Amino acid sequence: MDAPHVVGGPAQVPGRAALEVSPLPGRSGIRARGEISVLTRPSWEQALSELARQHASVSYVELSDVAFVDVAGVSALAVTAMNLPDGRVVVENPPPQLPRVLEMFWPGLDRIEVAV
Repeated sequence: MDAPHVVGGPAQVPGRAALEVSPLPGRSGIRARGEISVLTRPSWEQALSELARQHASVSYVELSDVAFVDVAGVSALAVTAMNLPDGRVVVENPPPQLPRVLEMFWPGLDRIEVAV
């Protein structure tokens, strides 16, 4: 996961979503930009799989440039965190729906820490 991975295109075209995922410099984790939806889910799930493979005790997911994440995208994040052998995932600056969906479907999931 050395270079950003883009799904869709750099220009926002109606009906097409884009997602760019790249490694976080200086820390274990990823930064995402764009939207996490049905159109970009394969790229999101691939990035989460790579995150899980490289996981140490804490992995970071920086989402300040993510405009939207759907329930399935949050689910993929929750399942990834639950399947880690130990440690946790710190989600930084997520879109507002992410903590609400986590609380609704995975209340008390201590493998994910949301930092706003």
